[in-house]
Amino acid sequence: MTMRTLSFIALLLVFGGGAWAQTPRPELAALATELQRGGHVIVVRHGATHANQADLAPLNPEGPAAQRQLNDKGRDAARAFGAALKTIGVPVGKTYTSRFNRAFETAVLAGRVDAEKSIDITEGGLVVSPIENARRAAALKKLAETPPAAGTTIIVVTHKPNIMDAFGKDWFEVREGEASIFRPQPGGTVLVARVLIEEWPAIATAAVRR
Repeated sequence: MTMRTLSFIALLLVFGGGAWAQTPRPELAALATELQRGGHVIVVRHGATHANQADLAPLNPEGPAAQRQLNDKGRDAARAFGAALKTIGVPVGKTYTSRFNRAFETAVLAGRVDAEKSIDITEGGLVVSPIENARRAAALKKLAETPPAAGTTIIVVTHKPNIMDAFGKDWFEVREGEASIFRPQPGGTVLVARVLIEEWPAIATAAVRR
C-alpha cells in the first residue's frame, strides 16, 4: 500500500506489504501527533460503492433509491475510519457532506451523525451548468482554506469531480474513501497528507503505541 504525501512536516509515507504488522514507522506516529493538534480540513471522497449502479435522478440527491450506494466494503471502511479518528484523538468539530447518500452515509458510519449536507460540495456533473460547477469547486477550495474553530478539525465528504475541480489534476486518480488532509494557512492551505481509507487503522495503531 502507498500513502501519497506532501507535507510541511516531511511525511513521506511509502510502505511495503508487510509493514503494517511490524512496529509502526515514525512517520505514522508523527502524522497522528499532527492530527491531534487540530486545525485541519480533511476532504474525503465518499467510500466504496457498487460499480454497477448509477445516479438515475441526479437532480434529486435526496432520493437514495435512485443513487449509487456504498457497498459493504465501503460501509466497513467508513466505520473503521471513524474508529481510527476516535483512537487517534482527532478533535473533529464540524462535518459537511454532499447531499448524495453515499457521502452522507460515509460520514454517519464514521460517527459523524451531526453531519450537515451542503449543495456546495454536492456533485453536479452534466446536470448543472458549467457556472454552477465552477461555483461549487470554488466553494470547496475556500472551505479547505478556511481555518476551523480553534483546536478543531473539519471533515468534508464529497465526490471525485468536486475534488478534481477544486484541487487540480493531481487528484485525477483520487480513490473512493481517500482523504486529503489540509492545514489552512494565511493566503491558502498546505497539503499535509493523502491517506487511503484502509490506512487509517495503521495510523491509529501508531498513535496508541508511541
